[in-house]
Amino acid sequence: MQNKGKYYITTAIAYTSGKPHIGNCYEIILADAIARYKKADGFDVHFQTGSDEHGQKIETRAIEEGMTPKEFVDKTAGIIKELWNMMGTDYDRFIRTTDEDHERQIQKMFKKFYDQGDIYKGAYEGQYCTECEAFYTQAQLSEGKCPVCGGAVHEEKEEAYFFKMSKYADRLIEHINTHPEFIQPVSRKNEMMNNFLLPGLQDLCVSRTSFKWGIPVDFDDKHVVYVWLDALSNYITGIGYDVDGNSSDQYKKYWPADLHLIGKDIIRFHTIYWPIFLMALGEPLPKQVFGHPWLLQGGEKMSKSKGNVLYVDDLINIFSLDAVRYFVLHEMPYENDGTITWELMTERVNSDLANTLGNLVNRTVAMTNKYFGGTAENKGVASDEVKEAGKTGQMLSEKQIDEDLRAVASSTYEKVEEKMDELRVADALTEIFVLFKRLNKYIDETEPWVLAKDESKKDRLATVLYHLCEGIMMGASLLQPFMPTTANKIADQLGCKLYDFDSLGSFGQYPQGAKVTETPEILFARLDKDEILAKASEVEKAQREEFIEHQKTAYTNLVKAGRMSQEEADKALKALLGNAGGTGKVIDIEPKEEITFDDFGKLQFRVGHIIACEEVPKSKKLLCSKVQVGSKTLQIVSGIKSSYKPEDMVGKQVMVLENLKPAKLAGVLSEGMLLCAEDEEGNLSLVTPDKDMPAGALIC
Repeated sequence: MQNKGKYYITTAIAYTSGKPHIGNCYEIILADAIARYKKADGFDVHFQTGSDEHGQKIETRAIEEGMTPKEFVDKTAGIIKELWNMMGTDYDRFIRTTDEDHERQIQKMFKKFYDQGDIYKGAYEGQYCTECEAFYTQAQLSEGKCPVCGGAVHEEKEEAYFFKMSKYADRLIEHINTHPEFIQPVSRKNEMMNNFLLPGLQDLCVSRTSFKWGIPVDFDDKHVVYVWLDALSNYITGIGYDVDGNSSDQYKKYWPADLHLIGKDIIRFHTIYWPIFLMALGEPLPKQVFGHPWLLQGGEKMSKSKGNVLYVDDLINIFSLDAVRYFVLHEMPYENDGTITWELMTERVNSDLANTLGNLVNRTVAMTNKYFGGTAENKGVASDEVKEAGKTGQMLSEKQIDEDLRAVASSTYEKVEEKMDELRVADALTEIFVLFKRLNKYIDETEPWVLAKDESKKDRLATVLYHLCEGIMMGASLLQPFMPTTANKIADQLGCKLYDFDSLGSFGQYPQGAKVTETPEILFARLDKDEILAKASEVEKAQREEFIEHQKTAYTNLVKAGRMSQEEADKALKALLGNAGGTGKVIDIEPKEEITFDDFGKLQFRVGHIIACEEVPKSKKLLCSKVQVGSKTLQIVSGIKSSYKPEDMVGKQVMVLENLKPAKLAGVLSEGMLLCAEDEEGNLSLVTPDKDMPAGALIC
């Protein structure tokens, strides 16, 4: 295998505030696939991940659990490592920001910045989001809430040390302009330049005094190092960086990082603050920062309070590890958010994994056993005679069919390599499955079962089966970084080892006389959607009950610690129970007079899909939605602005009263009504079908 040099890849370190959901886990699966691919492609790979363990939120979570902060992060870091291992990730170091070597370097780093005049003491006053551990100006808030997580903020003022960001801003702008590959995708670069760098950087708060769970500033014990300076520096401390110049050989070998893989929500910290810290240290900048999109559950961000969280261990138990890896890698676009649902996963397993891949391998092994006692051998027999290729309707010779298959198989590595160099992982996977689909077509073209009936065609049949075995092995070898268990199972069934990448440009490596397994294993069984949804319902119910019990304990512990009054805890619990599966909260209203079925029959309710939404000008309550109902689009004005943002509405399935007489609201024509539920505090919730339904489905 050719040595292509070093490749250092990192993930953002997971915050130890709780168990990561599949949206959080996507990043580690993506990083693992990239790292495995680079290793198979001849690179000397170092893959680092870890956990971020300091901050006010951790301190609060520990109180909720009735633990010390260290006990809490030890427990949570253990859960994260267990999940990472469950997903088959092959990392080289799992760094914790409570590791002694990391903490020591952070203290030295802080002192260095202070001594060289990059850090000064001041006071911070602004809107603070505890969930994101970030300060925001009033102008940065979104409708009075955190612009990142949408949570509540509060006014906070405290003494703090600040880093002079503006000192390095021009240098960073120049670096970004002269290194267009530094921030990817390009839309993320434009966002950072236009929203933060070009308008002028504010100095960054790098210490806190309002809590104690952090790395102490050793020359000012009232302060702890703020989480972002602490967390970001793991990328160099984890490979042996030393502030005093005594860095390890490992650091000298692997830094600068080739790729920081992070979520798009923390792109600012990694492409502005982190490069500036490195400039102040006199160290090279990473070669590339890639801000990947989010994996959404049915179009929404996952949230325990919403009850729409999917956990990787539940998904693995139902679908298998490699099915989960395949789905999240294949379904995530390069730049836009992806969607995961139980239904989508079931559909993808059945179509791609069971039909395209599993059936291909199973048929090939079974036919090799049936016709040749399990032995595959290339007889090199292919006729020049042009005739109909199976029942495909194409007029081709056997030589043309074989040559086309060999051309597709031999060019797949080059196509995958091109996509992986651009970090278009989903597209790379698609190219591999193009090969598997071509192999399925090859079976249709050659019809081995027909050849088997004619003894004079035996050598042609052997040639066909050899081509299938070879093509499958080439595809399986490329599949290994993405679905390692499946790739190795395929190789075992075909009695061969996976191929080196540098040999994938030529066809014909499969050993003559190789023996396939006598008892082929079904790689992926077809799934029944109703059975999967029943299991999903059980999982969601258990999660909801566990979440409620956890929050009850948390509120009790917060009251004991003086962080919350009993009245606040009771109110929070009441709100929680009102949102958790409809339990614990009842609203009685004055009933209206009874109606007949004929009265009800006059109302036409249908499922609508919201395709666009905007605020109604000069209205504090109204949103105007474009709703697809069947083949037509209705314009519906609704008084739901207090509960929904226009961007949150797009993509939702809703229940529509279709035949309501059109009327103008605030001067805007409304052609129907969206059904909503309202609680006693005036909070609104759209009534939606609990399964995906086509636009226009009748509600009866």
